[in-house]
Amino acid sequence: MAKDLTDPMPDILPETTASPAARARIRQLALSRWENEGGTPPAVAADAGAGAGAGEAPVPADAEAEQLRVRVIALENLVIALLAEGSGAQRSLAAEMADFISPRPGHTPHPLTLRAAQAMRSLLERAVPFSGATED
Repeated sequence: MAKDLTDPMPDILPETTASPAARARIRQLALSRWENEGGTPPAVAADAGAGAGAGEAPVPADAEAEQLRVRVIALENLVIALLAEGSGAQRSLAAEMADFISPRPGHTPHPLTLRAAQAMRSLLERAVPFSGATED
C-alpha cells in the first residue's frame, strides 16, 4: 500500500523500501515544519504575524512562551547527552562553532551573539561530567 505523501503528518520513519524521491519528500515535509513554527498551519502563522511591525517578531502568549522554555530545556539536555557520548573531535568541533558565531573582527559585538556563543560553551562544559572526559 502506497503512502500518501500529501498528508501533512506522514510517518516519521519511512519504510526502508521507500524510493529516494519519497524519502526526499518526507524529509522536505519534516523540514518545512521548522519553517512554519513547528507545524502551525500557514493561515495561523500569517495571522500571528499580522500585528507585528516590519522586522518585529510577534510576542508569544504566556502559554506559548512557557512551552518554548520547556522545549529549550529539553533540547539543551539532549545536546548535553549527545556531547557527553560524542568523541573529542565532535566536542572540539562544537567549541569551534561557538567561536565561529562570535563577532568577527571589525564588527560590533551583538549581545545575543555573545550570549549564544557562551551558551554553546556552557553546554560543552556541562557535558564533561557525563562523558568521563577531561576538559582541555
